[in-house]
Amino acid sequence: MKLQRLGILAGIALTATVALAACGTDNNSSSASSGKGGSNAAADISCATGTLNAQGSTAQANAIATWIKDYNAKCSGATINYQGTGSGAGQAAFIAGQADFAGSDSALKPADQPKANAHCTGGSAIHLPMVVGPIAVVYNVSGVTNLQLKPATLAGIFAGKITTWNDPAIAADNPGAKLPSTKITPVHRADSSGTSDNFTNYLTQTAGSAWTFGHDKVWHAPGGDAEQGSDGVSKFLASTDGAIGYVEWSFATLNNLNMAKIYNGAGEWSSLTADAAGKTIGGAQVVGAGNDLQMKIDYSTNTPGAYPIVLVTYEIVCDKGNPAGSLNLLKSFFGYTSSAAGQQVLTSVGSAPLPESVRTKVAAAVAAMS
Repeated sequence: MKLQRLGILAGIALTATVALAACGTDNNSSSASSGKGGSNAAADISCATGTLNAQGSTAQANAIATWIKDYNAKCSGATINYQGTGSGAGQAAFIAGQADFAGSDSALKPADQPKANAHCTGGSAIHLPMVVGPIAVVYNVSGVTNLQLKPATLAGIFAGKITTWNDPAIAADNPGAKLPSTKITPVHRADSSGTSDNFTNYLTQTAGSAWTFGHDKVWHAPGGDAEQGSDGVSKFLASTDGAIGYVEWSFATLNNLNMAKIYNGAGEWSSLTADAAGKTIGGAQVVGAGNDLQMKIDYSTNTPGAYPIVLVTYEIVCDKGNPAGSLNLLKSFFGYTSSAAGQQVLTSVGSAPLPESVRTKVAAAVAAMS
């Protein structure tokens, strides 16, 4: 079925800037989080004042916009500016001292960690996992629904080795399906992207020799179409027959894009759901030290029911040495986003809540910031 192109909603705009107002009102009946969260979410907010400037991951733009709305429902005297410029740009802005925090779908590289630490007077830059962003494999192929793909097949498509939709490898993954001879147009991110880093890391870990390009925020495989940001990929997919790409779940759902089932390490065809993504994150290993909560995701997890292609968006922030003018607001805002109520609203915007075992560690790290 040819997909109908839908507009990107404002909450996913590349620049999400919200000036917070209406503090101290008990007007918690106003919908602050896309119809979910609302009063229960606002009840968990302890207000602060000031201004935060931040940028980075587009994967969390919808979540950040929703959290800011929740904060706005209760607090005033604060302004939070978040620009969805991509993970690489967010890290660079934090290192340059131009951002109070950076949203990033991949951790700082070892060579960049000391540069980020220099931004923190007497402290270090730490990674706080805040948003679980399942990565959807989205496609637009006339007459094709319920597509399912194994890792090696997916790698062959994005490596440019599988070029038509009726290729034997795709047919083997989809027995009985009527597949057209339409040319495949694989679409990847043109910008430095943590989503690309996680997607290619998944292929690196699971596809074997079918993927030889490693993983990086910058796309290295030849060919295909390059689009700016997840919204650019989504728009191209919605209007191009034969296209396939990867975007965060929220972009796929809000643009009504078809999502493929993925073969997981348990030998199952897995559909993307919040519960299935949470099972993969629940098995991730924390590899950072102290309050640095970097995570290593096992994309080949054999947990039954797990959807394997997921990312975690980190908020990169100082554990110590935060400017006095931003510290209280950072702790207040992240205190809310890492609360149980703050995490629960994520299901309304195409993301998944942190497993409780991870959420409590994040909340403790936020409380210890100075």
